[in-house]
Amino acid sequence: MVDEYLASNKPTFLITIDTEGDDLWSAPRQITTRNALFLPRFQALCEQYHLLPTWLTNHEMVQDPLYREFAQDLLLRDQGEIGMHLHAWNSPPLNCSLTGDDMRHHPYLIEYPEEIMAEKVRVLTASLEDSFNRKMVSHRAGRWAFDQRYARILVEHGYQVDCSVTPHTSWQKTLGDPNGAGGSDYRHFPERCYFMDLQAIHRPGESDLLQVPVSIRRGASFAASAMLQRWESRGTIAALGVRVIRRLWPETRWLRPNGRNLSSMRTILDEILARREPYAELMLHSSELMPDGSPTFRTARQIDALYDDLEQLFAVAADRFIGRTLAGFYSHVQQLFPDKTKRETLFR
Repeated sequence: MVDEYLASNKPTFLITIDTEGDDLWSAPRQITTRNALFLPRFQALCEQYHLLPTWLTNHEMVQDPLYREFAQDLLLRDQGEIGMHLHAWNSPPLNCSLTGDDMRHHPYLIEYPEEIMAEKVRVLTASLEDSFNRKMVSHRAGRWAFDQRYARILVEHGYQVDCSVTPHTSWQKTLGDPNGAGGSDYRHFPERCYFMDLQAIHRPGESDLLQVPVSIRRGASFAASAMLQRWESRGTIAALGVRVIRRLWPETRWLRPNGRNLSSMRTILDEILARREPYAELMLHSSELMPDGSPTFRTARQIDALYDDLEQLFAVAADRFIGRTLAGFYSHVQQLFPDKTKRETLFR
């Protein structure tokens, strides 16, 4: 059924924006939200190409009056969606410090006790719904950290879509709590969307929570991977060699602009079309849309170059895909699969 549908219909193009404070990679003690000033330019570009971004919004952004005005306008005009993005270290309640200095270490939500996890989800969901008078149904976890408990909490609060999975990628070497086990390991998760098994979130199940992984493909050749493993085993003296190998032969290819990967992103779109996959999902951070808001785009010239790449990519997307929000894509999938008993074969 799905193959027949995709043979005669365009796939969906999703744009997901982690909407958060400025340059959080530097772990600022005081979080600012100046990037709210720069979001209308991106929204206008999306509208020019009839694409519908989903702004996955965290605590500090929903507190920003300029951002609230921006978001309320796009919702009134039905030109996008507001979803939820939760950073555990500064999202209320703040009565449980996990590390003694959570603002420095940025612990993962899944490292907190489950009752704290649930309360943080409840409070931010209520804040977003009160601010925008819309039910929150779409979500991405802060720092990509997700597990079965988190999935069940989202379902309890009425969420329909999650997009936290990054296929072929492990975050276990990226610590939150310095005494913790690192982030989530998604190396054996599907590339395509699926309704999640809430007892084992790496596999399809019968829940109503749709997982929509970011569009990520394998990158490095076998020879490059073997070379990387040899260099990594040599310790810190090989750090430069490891960086060179990863720059020349990245282990994964993301549908995420970095200023030098336009050709790779276009190839991902070509692959999705050739394989008749149901969607492409691009991701960015809101602070990457302003100069000096991220380690990737430091100057106004780099921001302009980013927009040049986005225009070329969006032109392809507008011609060969249909723009939808995450909520819109969920409704689309529900129409394709009204019978829950047939979902486990979703888009295989």
